[in-house]
Amino acid sequence: MVARLKVVLDSNIIISALIYGGKPQKIIDLVLEEKIIAYTSQILIAELVDILIKKFHFTAERLQETEKYINEEWLFTLPKVSINILKDIPDNRVLEAAVQSGSQYIITGDKALLNLKNYKKIQIVSPAEFVKLDTKEAKNTKRLKES
Repeated sequence: MVARLKVVLDSNIIISALIYGGKPQKIIDLVLEEKIIAYTSQILIAELVDILIKKFHFTAERLQETEKYINEEWLFTLPKVSINILKDIPDNRVLEAAVQSGSQYIITGDKALLNLKNYKKIQIVSPAEFVKLDTKEAKNTKRLKES
């Protein structure tokens, strides 16, 4: 059995999936299909909720649905180490969740995170890069099964 990739999705990816769809939605679909394991932390969810309320005016009902979905589909991690290498404090919280969960990828649209490219063997990629990588991975897995 092939081990599923562990990922942390930055809040901008979840928001993009909820509002616009596209490649971020394809990544959410991979979580729903249990092809990847998504991790988050309470602090990342608090940031997400805050943005959904303030910028996108989510109703209480829609917010509750979103939180319920995340609570059911994501695994939660409690970072034990504080990281402070980026100017934007929430970006450091994304790194903390990825390190604590042992994730292989951070998927983000944030330029500061993307400019890091990797951190402690965690690859930091855009949604387009991840979808392309996942497609390659799926083809390789299919070839292995056919052998």
